[in-house]
Amino acid sequence: MRVIITGKGMDVSDYLKEMVTKKVSKLQRYFKPDTEAHVTMSIQKARHIVEVTVLFHGVVLRGEEASGDMYSSVDGVLRKLEKQIHKHRTALKRRLHESAFDQNAYEYHDEIEEEAMPEIVRTKRFLVKPMDVAEARMQLELLGHQFFVFRNAQSDQVNVLYKRDDGDLGLIEPDYA
Repeated sequence: MRVIITGKGMDVSDYLKEMVTKKVSKLQRYFKPDTEAHVTMSIQKARHIVEVTVLFHGVVLRGEEASGDMYSSVDGVLRKLEKQIHKHRTALKRRLHESAFDQNAYEYHDEIEEEAMPEIVRTKRFLVKPMDVAEARMQLELLGHQFFVFRNAQSDQVNVLYKRDDGDLGLIEPDYA
């Protein structure tokens, strides 16, 4: 697993880079050797934020954690990622290492309290690839967002899958008049 570490508005010390590389590399048992993990660290006021994005076989696995110190944020985001992997292990089993789930002791599988995330406003551009609704649902859960934009493979139209307040999902399909 290749770990790429960047600091957003901060310098990342060599010690912190080594520590993060070592801890993130423990997740390599789930992925093929050529998988890349992008780690972005930033400090906003007194919050130390760590975001980890793993891209593999067209699936995006993403986690973000903010806490009072960078080391706690790194441990927290890795717990979240492992929790996501285990939650979706059946769907991901085909794309992950064959032996990824053979071990019973997991490094970061503790229950964690969910923190309220701050509001972030930004513009993103991304490639919209064709997929079915089931794959879009999995992507929505893996990203941890409230919505997911995708091109429906059946209709070849852009759709939006979103989380409703009652916990269910909604699908927006365009109807051109």
